[in-house]
Amino acid sequence: MKTPERADAKTGTGPKTGAKPGTRERIVRSTARLLQRQGYEGTGIKQISREAEATLGSVYHFFPGGKQELAAEAIRHGDEEFAVLLRAGLGSSPDLGTAMTSCTRLLATELRESDWQDGCPITSTALETIGRVPVIEEAVAEAFANWRALVTDRLRAAGIGEEDARELAGTVISALEGAELAAQVARSEEPLLVTGKHLARLVTAYADDRA
Repeated sequence: MKTPERADAKTGTGPKTGAKPGTRERIVRSTARLLQRQGYEGTGIKQISREAEATLGSVYHFFPGGKQELAAEAIRHGDEEFAVLLRAGLGSSPDLGTAMTSCTRLLATELRESDWQDGCPITSTALETIGRVPVIEEAVAEAFANWRALVTDRLRAAGIGEEDARELAGTVISALEGAELAAQVARSEEPLLVTGKHLARLVTAYADDRA
């Protein structure tokens, strides 16, 4: 997925048009992409510094907690990256079903344009660190909660009740995650597009029941 244009989480400075991102931002972006493609165990600090065009000293200056702290920040970066896409899809149409299929089309396009490499920005790291790295687990939990909240708000705006909206949002995020992985394995947009079609029918049925 493409990196969102957003402010740096600690310095408050973000990329300006035509300007090279600051050192900290380059480190976080590079870490997020490497973790997404290689996982936590397969990514080292030295590789991150090379990819970010930053010295090892700079990496440890911004992230004195080392790889764990840096990975947690990269997860938060991936959280916002995925949230940007969700907001775009969910807000693309007043029709709930159309908005849902828009989400899967956007995911499919991003995945295809990355040559099927850039799926969910946090899954690999999450699976490799479960039960071992609390700071990363916390960042992962916050990411999923954030995504579910975005979908919940959209479903509620369509007239779906609070409890149903929360449960449906969890179903939507789980379906998107699974479909994205299936699309990567198949190197095809079809799993995402088919999932979008059926999610649209599902959420529309709930909205119609409330009408």
